[in-house]
Amino acid sequence: MTLKTIIKLIENELLPNINLKSIKPNDPIIVSNVPNQWKVLGSGNYAAVLYNSNFPYYAVKIYAENRPGIDKEIEVYNKLGYHPSYSQCFYHDKNYLILRRLDGITLYDAIVKGIQIPESVISDIDKALDYAITRNLYPHDVHFKNVMMKDGKGFVVDVSDFYKYEKCLLWAHSKKAYNKIYKNILYKLHPPIPNFILNIIRKIYQLYKR
Repeated sequence: MTLKTIIKLIENELLPNINLKSIKPNDPIIVSNVPNQWKVLGSGNYAAVLYNSNFPYYAVKIYAENRPGIDKEIEVYNKLGYHPSYSQCFYHDKNYLILRRLDGITLYDAIVKGIQIPESVISDIDKALDYAITRNLYPHDVHFKNVMMKDGKGFVVDVSDFYKYEKCLLWAHSKKAYNKIYKNILYKLHPPIPNFILNIIRKIYQLYKR
């Protein structure tokens, strides 16, 4: 009954009102006109993720108009099946998916706020990515903004690019930074790290990749 209720709310309340605008293909879409009881969890280049405060177990991922990828993402979730470190897709339509909401904080936000990231979180994510490979998927675009933690457990938030064949080293490089820098400098006495410093590091990394 709950899933049917949330579908009705999406179809009758959320979709007719919400506005998703994609200004630039490589920038997050802008979300506006969000109805009462709905909260934005985040937005990416193709889609926005929201939840209804009355049904916090579910997250709704809505693709912006003319943005590709929903069919591939559905295929990824079908291959993943159930795994504790991933979300699940309970329902999908032409432009949205209903997912199990993952609760916690991203590793990026944990660094910004000075919250310690246990090694168990990194281990959980490693195991989750190994599991995806056994399901004929290709972990892609996995970095500190796309992984979360709660109670010492790690979760992979975004799997929308796991169908891409090309090799992606983002997680390998993120984990290397965790082992070489984070554990040696920040792990024990973890001060908050301002966003602007992390943005400088991100830009240096982008230059390094090029």
